[in-house]
Amino acid sequence: MSVRPLRSVLYVPGDKPRAIEKARTLGADAVILDLEDAVAPEHKDAARENVRAALGTRWPMLVLVRVNGLGTPWEHADREMSLTAGAAGLVLPKVEDARVVRDLSLGLPLWPMIETPLGVLRAAEIAAVPGVAGLLVGANDLARALRTRSHPDRLPLLHALSAVVLAARAHSKLSLDAVYNDVRDPDGFARECAQGRTLGFAGKTVIHPDQIAPTNAAYGVTDAEAEEARALLTVWEQARQEGKSVTTHRGSLVEGMHADEARETLALWEEQG
Repeated sequence: MSVRPLRSVLYVPGDKPRAIEKARTLGADAVILDLEDAVAPEHKDAARENVRAALGTRWPMLVLVRVNGLGTPWEHADREMSLTAGAAGLVLPKVEDARVVRDLSLGLPLWPMIETPLGVLRAAEIAAVPGVAGLLVGANDLARALRTRSHPDRLPLLHALSAVVLAARAHSKLSLDAVYNDVRDPDGFARECAQGRTLGFAGKTVIHPDQIAPTNAAYGVTDAEAEEARALLTVWEQARQEGKSVTTHRGSLVEGMHADEARETLALWEEQG
């Protein structure tokens, strides 16, 4: 089983050619070349051409493009460029309607952003659309729309965050946690990474090179975790040879679901290595 890890997904502004070039070397599992929020209106056209040029060369990781939203002056040009230039997928901002995603029918994997209250309420419908690869949380816009106050443990957003994970998992899609704004706060960032993994996110979107390694560590599989998965599988396979449907490992019950989880852990460990 081969599983592509998407632990860290780095946003890179499309109007910053030097940042785009540097992003190739930073070790993120994927890059989002951004044509939307990170680019001012007067720079949109130049950013699109920068991204077109970047997509024309080889990258060591998955490269997605965040296009400008429906109804903007740049939507059609962004999508056409992404389709013809070789993007591995499109990140769609502020998605609230599954029908809109379904009607795009672009032939590329789609990554809707859930960043409004209505988007959260319809996340399961959006995740169910064929062609959707995963959901991304846009917590800044969501917090503003909800009129929440900042909280170190994101308490006002926990329901929404879990709703996105639940919607994605229900349809076998990935879910990626939101960015952490304060690049000068490594402790707060580490805490949020740990929280996101505990909630069930597959990875996290990031905005600064210094956030990549901590994210890979938080969402990755350690050698110790891989060794423990191997040990559990050894016990399970021996039990199955003996005709048993359940067994124990280190005092805990082991069933088929635990063996499947161990295999997934090992697959991710091999891929990230």
